[in-house]
Amino acid sequence: MNHIVLYQPEIPQNTGNIMRTCVATNTKLHLIKPLGFLLDDKHIKRSGANYIDKLDYEVYENFEDFKAKNKGIYYYFTRYGKKPHTSFDYKNQKHENLYFIFGKESTGIPKEILQDDLEHCMRIPMTANVRAINLSNCCAIVIYEALRQQEFNDLLRTEPHKGENYLEK
Repeated sequence: MNHIVLYQPEIPQNTGNIMRTCVATNTKLHLIKPLGFLLDDKHIKRSGANYIDKLDYEVYENFEDFKAKNKGIYYYFTRYGKKPHTSFDYKNQKHENLYFIFGKESTGIPKEILQDDLEHCMRIPMTANVRAINLSNCCAIVIYEALRQQEFNDLLRTEPHKGENYLEK
């Protein structure tokens, strides 16, 4: 199973957008405190639209609490990573939990955490003109790369409400 982990997220709109992406992709969301907002914040509800009640998520007191409760492969996203996110094989890990860990918007994941697993530190390739891509965009890029490699698991490939032949009518 795929998981997105937000280490001390600060911006409620980013987290709300990530919540929606998690619902759309059947991905569990893990939030590590402290959070820069309240979970009942109107910004999160607006960003997540009507889907928040369908979200599978858990909140942790700190990173140690998260690690103690979640076993699997951890992938860390950092602007200091040397490998692109596409260089890892996510499809052969179907029976293992994959955790895609993203740091807080202002400072990222602490160096002390990253140094424990340099092999799994990565970055999304980009130009030198920006320091980083928006957090919610990064999460979407990465989870869809993992799902692409996994042949999108059980996600729908056609629109469920108007039908798969909607354009042909």
